[in-house]
Formats: sequence, structure tokens, C-alpha cells
Amino acid sequence: MSDAEANAPKAISPVRSFSIASLSAYLQALPLALILGAFLLLPIIMIAVVSFWDYDFARMYPDFVTFNYGETLGSWVTWKTYLNTLRYAAMVWAVTLVIGFWVAYFLAFHVKTATIQTVLFLICTVPFLTSNIIRMISWIPVLGRNGLINTALVDLGLIPAPIEWLLYSDFAVVLAMVHLYSLFMVVPIFNTMMRIDRSLVEAARDAGASGWQILTNVIIPLAKPGMAIGTIFVVTLVMADFITVQVMSGGQSASVALMMKNEMSLLQYPAAAANAVILLTLVLIMVAGILRVVDIRKEL
Repeated sequence: MSDAEANAPKAISPVRSFSIASLSAYLQALPLALILGAFLLLPIIMIAVVSFWDYDFARMYPDFVTFNYGETLGSWVTWKTYLNTLRYAAMVWAVTLVIGFWVAYFLAFHVKTATIQTVLFLICTVPFLTSNIIRMISWIPVLGRNGLINTALVDLGLIPAPIEWLLYSDFAVVLAMVHLYSLFMVVPIFNTMMRIDRSLVEAARDAGASGWQILTNVIIPLAKPGMAIGTIFVVTLVMADFITVQVMSGGQSASVALMMKNEMSLLQYPAAAANAVILLTLVLIMVAGILRVVDIRKEL
């Protein structure tokens, strides 16, 4: 063997190179996998396991029974509660989508300077610096029988008596939820609209498109990923909300989360776990449906 051949660098085996690269990728993903496993996957597995346990008025018994799901799915009251929760989610989603789209559209296309955009966006976020409960309860002196709205309407002679359904009603629940969750629709839509190439809008305008045609054929299609992300945020938050339903309806309405809270207060943890599994499955089905309609990978 010649000296040149002896001193030549040895080629690295493709198999060895691939294994080192794969190991490096797994090591990089390991911390995130551990965090997600400990704080997301493990609690879900525990809830699913507990949902099959037996219980009485005092304690739970490790077992494998299915009557928790049978009682949940076989009760007409439970079905009505789920339908009521979906109704809240649909109404809050519709209102927040309209509000979120037009606020984001104004900030993205009608405010020309980045400084003013930032200032107006911060103004939108100011109410969200306080507690959700405080912002929700603040509606009570506004909507109550002797609240600001009823007092003003009666004093102006517009109504003969206070309006009863402003507070402790479905209207109050939806209004409070819209107030609580509108920002979760504004932010992703605004983020998506800011990524829209303004040359597309100019090209549509040069081609003779009207403002409405630009909105429906250019802006709305390109803003769909943000609308989908906002929908996921709002729907999941509404489905999991129980304190707003309890307070703003005056105990006259119910939701799945409120039903689970009542079951846990009665130490019926397996029944609450079964409801949690069903609710999680329902939410995941809704999210999967949204993801099949709109591709949001570019926004993540």
C-alpha cells in the first residue's frame, strides 16, 4: 500500500452517519417529549384510567367498570347539557369571529403606521390584564335589574319596567364569554392578515376589483388559517368554561364543565373523569374537522 493511500481519510459509513444524525435528533426532542409526556399525556391517561373506576359517597375503588360511561351517555339530561354547551360554543364563536375579523382587518389594512398599530393593539389587550372573574362580574352592575342599562332606559322613558333577561340568562352568559375570549380570535387573525402580501391587494385593485371583491376573494381566503386558529382557541375555552355559566346564568343553565365541577364537589371523580374523556373526544373531533378544512401549518 502506498503512503498516499495510507494517509487518505477513511470514508464514513452512510449507516453510521444516519444513526448519529438520528440519535442527535432524538436527543434534541427528548426534553420537549418529557415535558409533554409528564404534563399532558400522563394526566390524560390518568383521567382515562379513573373513568373506569368504581366509587361510592366516600371514596373511589380501582376497578374496570363501564357504568360511568353508561350513565353519562344514557342520560337525556347529559345530552341536553352537551347540546347546551355546543350552543354556547356556536354563538360565542360566531360573535367573536365577526368582532375579531373586523378588528384585525382595521388594524392590519386601515392603520398605516406600525406605531399606531402597536398602540391600538395594546389598547385591545388592556382589559385582559385583569382577572377573568373580575371582568365577568363587572357585567352584573351593568346588566342587573337596577343596573346602568335598565336605569338609563327607564329614566329615558324607553321602557316601562326593567328588562329581566339582561342578567342571569343565556344572553348574559354569551355576552360575558364574548368579552372574555374575543382577544383569542383577534390575535391569530391579525397575525395572518399582517402576512398577506399587499401587492396582491394592489393587483386586485388594479384589475378593477371592488373593495368587497378584494375582501371576499383575496383577504378572507388568505385569512382562513388565522380564523381557524382563533376558532380552536375560542371553542375549546368555551367548552371548558364553567364559572361564567354558573355566575352569569344565576344557576339557571348548565354546561358540561359545570356538570363535572358539581360531580367533583360530590366526590364523584370517576363520573367526572368519564365526562372529561367524552368532552375531550368531542373537542378533538371538532379540531380535527377544522384542520381538515383549513391548513394551519404555515401559521405554526
